[in-house]
Amino acid sequence: MTDQDMNRASRTTLQGVLTGLLAFAVYATHDAAIKSLGGTYSPFQIVFFVVLLSFPIVTLMLVRDTKAENLRPRDPFWAAVRTAAVVIGGFCAFYAFTVLPLAETYAILFAAPLIITVLSVPLLGEVVRLHRWMAVLVGLAGVIVVLRPGSADLGLGHLAALGAAFGSALAGVVMRKIGGSERREVLLLYPLLANFAVMLCILPFVYVPMPLADLGMVLLIAFLAIVAMSLMIRAYTLADAAIVAPMQYSQIIWATLFGWLFFGETSDTLTFVGAGIIIASGAYIVLREAGGDTSKHRPVLNTLSRRPEMGAMPRISLLVRKSALRAREQLPRKRQQAMSRPSVGL
Repeated sequence: MTDQDMNRASRTTLQGVLTGLLAFAVYATHDAAIKSLGGTYSPFQIVFFVVLLSFPIVTLMLVRDTKAENLRPRDPFWAAVRTAAVVIGGFCAFYAFTVLPLAETYAILFAAPLIITVLSVPLLGEVVRLHRWMAVLVGLAGVIVVLRPGSADLGLGHLAALGAAFGSALAGVVMRKIGGSERREVLLLYPLLANFAVMLCILPFVYVPMPLADLGMVLLIAFLAIVAMSLMIRAYTLADAAIVAPMQYSQIIWATLFGWLFFGETSDTLTFVGAGIIIASGAYIVLREAGGDTSKHRPVLNTLSRRPEMGAMPRISLLVRKSALRAREQLPRKRQQAMSRPSVGL
């Protein structure tokens, strides 16, 4: 590789990192907007309207697919497990954002890579050696530091944040297990429909009329999710997943800033100590998986964005995989077109 190629690769990687940082900043803004509505409306109502506004987007994505097949899942059991994990984990994430300080919520959600590592053993047959098990144990110790059982008031919000982390991890590992054989339409549509149906059944019991300004905020939440998702796809096409994935931890900075500016939140030192331990262990697991010889399935890296999948927007890895397949399909055509052009002698 020439110096020019190396410089170009470095610039592309830097662009990927900066795009990833921007994506997670947008995601943090998205979560702060959820929290702003959470003081007035039930999480069930917020999820319902966000999912409702997401239907046109997912419909457009499905219409663009030219392969007409039925929507019966090829593996009904695991498709159902993933759908349940998305619905329950997504609701738990919405609830945690509305009742817990943002920084504390993120600190607990950052435990998802640890859970992915554990779940990958029985579900994927992954071989996890001592180094990664030690990282998992250290990370779980960080979770205990954040929660401080016995010395802090633990409530449903903390349980919901843990549920969101577990749901995100389970959905990601199941996606890794069946993603190669299951159709994208099934993986996209079933969680969306299930979320809509469940929230619609509960909505009459919790509904509060929403003024136009608050409906606009719901629309903003859906828009921010689209923007962040698009930026993440771009980031993963510019740089390796092992470089982009740790950028998610930058959300703790935005959470601290937004919590202080808009919600009067002040997180204590132990929350940041615990978050630091969790971040260090998660980053170590990512680096170990990126080593190549350590992990067969690379479950953490291959779930790409490890944010809770809330059932309104598809998982990033689904769209990245689709973009990569499209690019591979177009490559031979471009080569053929280039070869068919008449050459010009000089």
